[in-house]
Formats: sequence, C-alpha cells, structure tokens
Amino acid sequence: MNILNLISDDCRKENLFDFNIGDTVSVGVKIKEGEKERLQTFEGIVICKKGSGISESFTVRRISYGIAIERVFPVHSPAVASVSVVRRGKVRRAKLYYLRSKVGKSAKIKQKIV
Repeated sequence: MNILNLISDDCRKENLFDFNIGDTVSVGVKIKEGEKERLQTFEGIVICKKGSGISESFTVRRISYGIAIERVFPVHSPAVASVSVVRRGKVRRAKLYYLRSKVGKSAKIKQKIV
C-alpha cells in the first residue's frame, strides 16, 4: 500500500455524507471566534465534487442578496460538522458550472421525485 494513504487514513472521517451533484444541502461549519466555537450553516446547491481520498472536496453555490457565493469544502475537514440534504436535484451533468451564467428562474434545478 502507498505510504501516503497509510498516513492519511488517520485523518479520514468514518461516516461520509450522502449527497450528489445538484442537491441542495445545508453544511454545518464550525466557526471559532476567540474562545467560543459555534456552528454556522451554509445552504446552497452542490455544483461539483472533486478529488478522491483525503483530498476530496465539494463546491456549494448560493445566491445571497443578489450576489453569488461559492464555497469549497474539504470532505474530511474537521471544520465541516455536518452535511444534510434539504432537497434532491435532478441533473444530467457531473459539473454544474453552467449555473454561474444563469440568473433567476433559469438557475433553478428540478426536484427529483423519489
């Protein structure tokens, strides 16, 4: 086995989150302000998943007050406390970068009926 994989196994999370591209997720992020630590939620659409192993990450995009915000979260980061799926999306692409040029209703993704 690769030496890097052996070293990085200690930092991996045991129970991974179950979400896909196009899902609307709520990510609980640990924020440290001085001595206090709190959870802040970041809710948006998952537009891509990248990498594998310890370097796996996902990008969440949301529009707040007319300004688009994209944030990249490492899956195995200790700062990511939880990822919960708010809504499942029906998409046919692996990366949803085309949403960057869309505004309003055209930027919405259809909901997957389970």
